[in-house]
Amino acid sequence: MSNSLPAVSLVLGGAASGKTAFAETLVRATGRDCVYIATAEAHDDEMRAKIDAHREARGAGWSTLEVPLDLGRALAAIGGDQAVLVDCATLWLSNHMLANSDLAEAEAGLMAGLALSAAPVVIVTNEVGQSVVPDTSLGRRFQSAQGRLNQKLAARADLVVQVIAGLPRTLKGECP
Repeated sequence: MSNSLPAVSLVLGGAASGKTAFAETLVRATGRDCVYIATAEAHDDEMRAKIDAHREARGAGWSTLEVPLDLGRALAAIGGDQAVLVDCATLWLSNHMLANSDLAEAEAGLMAGLALSAAPVVIVTNEVGQSVVPDTSLGRRFQSAQGRLNQKLAARADLVVQVIAGLPRTLKGECP
């Protein structure tokens, strides 16, 4: 028997909090074909190793799409017989900031893709509001942009779960 997920779920937490593992569990439990949308780009050996470790931890049964920027279009193209994990909105935002993208336009595209997706989507994101205020202008702009994006995603999501030390706490909706 498969568990149903709402159209959009948001899983947020700090770095290495267990949020991705929890999100993977939600997606697997649907019994649908699992699609992993990776937003990370491997610019160095450390990131390549992290991506490889995530892929190995997921195991078989996942198809992977690498989508560093045009997330909305990728989501709109997903079939209704699938369940999607986006990992993660934080790196997606970083990619856009480094590309000097129009963030309002990028976010609008993401929200449109979520609305058009036929599959349930679980989005992983970092909670950056509980950390220290960055000491650089870029860091402060990123923290503010990430906070605003998380608020928009949480408002759009039917299920919002915060993960701390591997423990999920539901903030909105009901976990399946």
